[in-house]
Amino acid sequence: MSFWTNIFPTVHCDSNGSPSITKSALNTVRTAVAVPESELTRWRRTFDSNAKLVNGEKYLDTESFVNAIAPKGDLSKIGRSQFAILFRIADTSRRGLVSWEDFIVFETLLKRPDADYWMAFQYFDVDSSGNIDYNEFKTVFSANLGPDAIPFDFESDWIRLYLGKKNGTHVLGYNEFTQLMKGLQGERLRQAFKYLDTDEDGFIRPEEFKRIILEIAGHKLSDAVIDRLPTLCTLSPGQRISYSEVVAFHNVIREMDMVERMIREATAKSKDGRIDQTDFLNHAASSSRYSLFTPMEASIIFHFAGRGVGTQRLALVDFAQLLDARWRAPHTHQEFAEQAPPKVSFVQKFLQSTYSFVQGGFAGAVGATIVYPIDMVKTRMQNQRSTVVGQMLYKNSLDCAKKILHNEGFIGFYRGLGPQLIGVAPEKAIKLTVNDLVRSRAMDPETGRIKIGWELVAGGMAGGSQVVFTNPLEIVKIRLQVQGEAAKIEGAIPKGAVHIIRQLGILGLYKGSTACLLRDIPFSAIYFTAYSHLKTDVFQEGYNGKRLSFLETLAAAGIAGMPAAYLTTPADVIKTRLQVEARKGQTNYAGLRDAFVKIYREEGFRALFKGGPARVIRSSPQFGFTLLAYETLKDVLPYPWQDKPVKVGTALTSRPDEMAKIRARNALKILLDVHGDFGRRSAAFAGRPLSLSNPRLSSS
Repeated sequence: MSFWTNIFPTVHCDSNGSPSITKSALNTVRTAVAVPESELTRWRRTFDSNAKLVNGEKYLDTESFVNAIAPKGDLSKIGRSQFAILFRIADTSRRGLVSWEDFIVFETLLKRPDADYWMAFQYFDVDSSGNIDYNEFKTVFSANLGPDAIPFDFESDWIRLYLGKKNGTHVLGYNEFTQLMKGLQGERLRQAFKYLDTDEDGFIRPEEFKRIILEIAGHKLSDAVIDRLPTLCTLSPGQRISYSEVVAFHNVIREMDMVERMIREATAKSKDGRIDQTDFLNHAASSSRYSLFTPMEASIIFHFAGRGVGTQRLALVDFAQLLDARWRAPHTHQEFAEQAPPKVSFVQKFLQSTYSFVQGGFAGAVGATIVYPIDMVKTRMQNQRSTVVGQMLYKNSLDCAKKILHNEGFIGFYRGLGPQLIGVAPEKAIKLTVNDLVRSRAMDPETGRIKIGWELVAGGMAGGSQVVFTNPLEIVKIRLQVQGEAAKIEGAIPKGAVHIIRQLGILGLYKGSTACLLRDIPFSAIYFTAYSHLKTDVFQEGYNGKRLSFLETLAAAGIAGMPAAYLTTPADVIKTRLQVEARKGQTNYAGLRDAFVKIYREEGFRALFKGGPARVIRSSPQFGFTLLAYETLKDVLPYPWQDKPVKVGTALTSRPDEMAKIRARNALKILLDVHGDFGRRSAAFAGRPLSLSNPRLSSS
């Protein structure tokens, strides 16, 4: 019975084993594996875009078939040409062409959850019988070994356990075959070591170890690791490599996905973004039921990641050469200094800072406009004094908002917005730019981490630098904001911003600047530090390549503003009292210290936190929307000539391909585990049948 009829009973095959599929049978196949119409349409589009006309019919030859199924931008060293191995599976008629019917059956097979092993099984099942015997296994295996390959003993006890003695009746069904393939590389490793260990002392030379690894796993390693394979002999005395070290290295390669997960998780949790062998083993032990890695395996991981110095603490980028088969040496490392890019000129730095400044200004204007009504209520509440003769104007923040709306209309909530927008652009721009600038200078380029002390310094410098814009802006804004209540009480005529600026003069615009510094420096220090840690520690930004969503970024920015706003309220109250023009009957303040003492004596400690809740309600969403707009602008409109940081991109973090292409790649990897040259020798004759009697002759 044909292999195809074993899989799809509705598929009828001719004498050559080629599927003959009617339209009704094809629909039955699609229904059996739940292929939606949209997916069938996509398959057809892929087939038509790659197919070539042969005698008026569309077919895929080897090259076009590879273009149709190979993943794009695959993060491995598998050459696209090697995907031609799978052409022989799809070309069941052995005519060197794949029809639409062949292609749809092949794609349908790839929808199976075990498609990778199915593909490998079919490749070895030369006679399409649904079973693999000794001769078939030996034929296919031998056809893909080069003349210089380390020989494989098909008479070994391991092979006999699976296939019985030569010419025996034992055959492998599909499930048995999958177990054979899983253990085959370990047997090849054992046989290769035994073959090269000619004096049987349990050691081989470094160049022999490299030969073994290149044959069975060269496609899984970067060129940098391959070049340093002989240095494994330095882990133990004698300058030779033991079987234990060979097996340990192979285990690291075989479990590379788990190695990467442990490294990413451990470095993400580390305070400095670096780990040593102890950290790695501790995290692996805490993340699994049983020990995942031996001390020797951990030593090997750190040996190759640390370029021979396995005792140092390493960042994720140091492990990249081991985790990413296509890794290339970044210009940041000392040993590749000759590849370093030219130094950034002053003009380039200025242009980049200006670009960030403009983005920060626009983001600040967005945030300020959204929350300006809340800021209006906050200012009115902070300026209200309990010592004024007569009834207090506002009972609470809600009552204040109601009275502003009733007495001044909706437009009253936006009184003073003009100066706010004029000043908020440079204010927020310089704050965001200075914070980013200081953080970038203090940041570890390999880990992307910054010490908390430098985070506080960066935020504090950002807050201090903005006062040159903040103080004039706020004193004008505050006097405009309180004019509404003065007009209500005293019948005064509101004055414009220009009048207030002329009245104050240059020095008057900086009245209360000391209090402004006492507010803005700790506010920014707390805010930016909290924002950074909320993104990384709470919302796990960057963890296994994670990017924060819109709501996560807004939440991190909003939550960070709450403690920063409330804890700096006393400085904000003092600043407001100093900047507002005192009316008749109100206390006058000579300076910062005088204002603090008089407010405490006359109104009590609670007065220092007046407007605190409104300040939290205003600052939290304002900075939330400001940071959200700033982060969005940096992502959508990044500086065109900005150097991008080195990232470790592997299959775990790359954008996933279609599942069918992933399974096609995995099927190829299973075959490459047999030998690293698998497919290179057979690509030229992908459509030819193998001869069971003379595999070497048929494959040459």
